[in-house]
Amino acid sequence: MRTIVLMLAFLWGISAQDECNARQEEYGLVCVCDASYCDQPGIIDFPEEGSFTVVTTSEEGLRFNVETFPVSSEQTPDAVVVTLDREDVYQTIIGFGGSFTDSTGLNVVGLPSEAQEYFLRSYFAPEGLGYNLCRIPIAGSDFSTRPYSYDDVEGDIDLVYWNLTMEDYNYKLPLIKRAQELSPYQIKLFGSPWSSPTWMKTNGMFNGSGILLKEMWQPWANYIVKFVEAYEAEGAELWGLTPQNEPLCYESDWAINCLGWSAEDMRDWLKTNLGPTLEAAGMRRLKMMVDDFNRDTLPSYVIPLFEDPECDQYIDGTAVHWYSDKYVSADVLDQTQALSPEKFLLYTEACQGVGEDGQYHVHLGSWTRTEEYTHSMIEDINHYSAGWVDWNMAVNRLGGPNWAHGSLDAPIIVDIDAGEFYKQPMFYGLGHFSKFVLPESQRIHSVTTSNSVETVAFLDPTGRTVVVLLNTGDSEIDVTVNDNSGNFLNFKTPAKAIQTILH
Repeated sequence: MRTIVLMLAFLWGISAQDECNARQEEYGLVCVCDASYCDQPGIIDFPEEGSFTVVTTSEEGLRFNVETFPVSSEQTPDAVVVTLDREDVYQTIIGFGGSFTDSTGLNVVGLPSEAQEYFLRSYFAPEGLGYNLCRIPIAGSDFSTRPYSYDDVEGDIDLVYWNLTMEDYNYKLPLIKRAQELSPYQIKLFGSPWSSPTWMKTNGMFNGSGILLKEMWQPWANYIVKFVEAYEAEGAELWGLTPQNEPLCYESDWAINCLGWSAEDMRDWLKTNLGPTLEAAGMRRLKMMVDDFNRDTLPSYVIPLFEDPECDQYIDGTAVHWYSDKYVSADVLDQTQALSPEKFLLYTEACQGVGEDGQYHVHLGSWTRTEEYTHSMIEDINHYSAGWVDWNMAVNRLGGPNWAHGSLDAPIIVDIDAGEFYKQPMFYGLGHFSKFVLPESQRIHSVTTSNSVETVAFLDPTGRTVVVLLNTGDSEIDVTVNDNSGNFLNFKTPAKAIQTILH
């Protein structure tokens, strides 16, 4: 795959790495892009045998800085040592990416056409981050300008009036199609519903604490099949589905789009309605990922589903959100994986800006949020996650739009009035994984000798080694990577930095 990417880069005339057009904002540095210019990392490949490449992003201002060093026969004295075991192999990586929300699309299409192209290249092209795994809300979510479904005609159980909306045709599908054209990979798309039509629910609302009326279990399964058919007819082939975003939302009165499912009801709906309906439509090829909620729901939510053979046959993996990562041990990921080792774990939503004090907003240029993201990605992957999917790929300066008056952060912030967008440090932090850890890579065992240095390591599909490292400390340190081959990779890690090592 790397060879194909390099060939495409040559044909497209992609230049070497572009410099960040840096601007100091309230919380740190951003890289400014407009219709005339946007920095791109360029193509960064493995170096020749006998050397290794270190790619660095730091709080101080480095953005994908590339250096190549010779391999040494000795390690640096007093260095922090990262030890790898290439024989101790774990999960296979599915991919990394973000979500095609209505808010992302609305912000992007508000930019000049040249800036739109820079935006999509930044995420999907070989010279950008190489996103290959993306989520699509099925109809509306909170990050829409209005609450809606694909069939708001009361009582239409035969779904005669079911149809895609202007949001799909204006904000989602155009971006998806261009991303597919730019990517050297087949982008894995998966859909997730937030709410059914209001007339299918007990509370008659898009939000709140409603659940699906029992007599609507089959119409709702048919609705989801129609979504897959409609998107694939538009050229957006689906790779997977989650049956519900955050299904335990019914336990409280939610302000955003919501449809509640107990684990037992989800089990019964999957085995009697959704699973057989997808299979009858020839869609069992789609990867079905259950839970799609935070760590604190694991493993309890999935146990009834896995323990029922009629339900379990339709399940391929467990989807996880990151919002309780700070408070719940990663051991629950190991426990979930152990329940059904043939299934995968995948982080399917993450977003900064959810504050404990109830304040939701953009912190433009924040390194703290980048470090938190990177820490979670390293931890989650070291506990079996096969990838990581971010939430909005872009929001505006106010963290929206959001019909429920919410506000969240994103790796890219768009200012339509200025005709600009701003790559936050989070954008580059995500890229240290998505750009270098390719699909079909395998995680290998890694350990460090310092609490301030976190790491995760992989075997590339070509058999070479990729290491992602986070230095949370306040000073530069010496690091040695030891893969027990007799060779040592010696380099320096700046304070507050993320590095990817290619060897």
